[in-house]
Amino acid sequence: MEIYEAIDRFLEYKASEEGLNVSNTILAYRNDINKFLKYYPEIKDTDDLDPVYLDQFSFDQSLDELSASTISRSISTIKNFYIFLEGENISKNIYKKPIIPKKEFHIPSFLTFDEVTSLFKCLDEENEIEYRDKVMLLLMYSCGLRVSEMISLEKKSINFEEKILSIKGKGNKERSIPINEVALDYLSHYLNKELKTNKTKRVFINKTTKKPLTRQVFFMNLKKYAKRAGIEKEISPHTLRHTFATELLENGADLRIVQTLLGHSNVSTTQIYTHISTKKILNALDLYSKRK
Repeated sequence: MEIYEAIDRFLEYKASEEGLNVSNTILAYRNDINKFLKYYPEIKDTDDLDPVYLDQFSFDQSLDELSASTISRSISTIKNFYIFLEGENISKNIYKKPIIPKKEFHIPSFLTFDEVTSLFKCLDEENEIEYRDKVMLLLMYSCGLRVSEMISLEKKSINFEEKILSIKGKGNKERSIPINEVALDYLSHYLNKELKTNKTKRVFINKTTKKPLTRQVFFMNLKKYAKRAGIEKEISPHTLRHTFATELLENGADLRIVQTLLGHSNVSTTQIYTHISTKKILNALDLYSKRK
């Protein structure tokens, strides 16, 4: 079978049988396969496919200094393509388990105490938009919210009496997060000012359009404030969530509690923040050496 006909069949199968989003995931699959064919232009027909190409593809991409995660994703797509061809009896004996590189471990970026202080100090509370943004930043920093959770926060989700936020996170899983006094005071003041203009169910809206804020707008504003505060490291909304988790663990919070507050399904996801334990160990050793 001509290779591009086989590719079309594979993508149609993935879209119909697995219900994948055609405009996103299917496009990513097609891009991975096109990349594969660029490495091996001699492949014109399914009969030209060979098991050796799977491992060779991994090796060739590593020579081009692509990241392990990028290589893994591409190999996974080609692997599924090979399995599909065998399952449909289009090709025989072409699949063998490929060598997939281990993904790099990245310690999450977080802000220091001084950087957090500088970030909040640089916002102008007399400016309505910047005051709104400060409230949003406070909630992300003090509650560990995802940016999607923060911009979709509804007024009914705030319990001022109990000082609790009710959040619906990934997979529609609900969790309750305590709000500290500072964030609660700012949030209360903000909502009191917004009562006349914000008639929507959302807490945070675009001042001009009166529609919910987008993640892109919040991200661009955060970058602007970080630059103004003199923060040189790369920063994103997730940096504030990382900072929240890091500070909790640094101050002795149990890993399972942090997992619950972050809304992680698996504790292994939360364990990426335990890099801070090194700091605690070094501090303990330092104190011990001074006592001797």
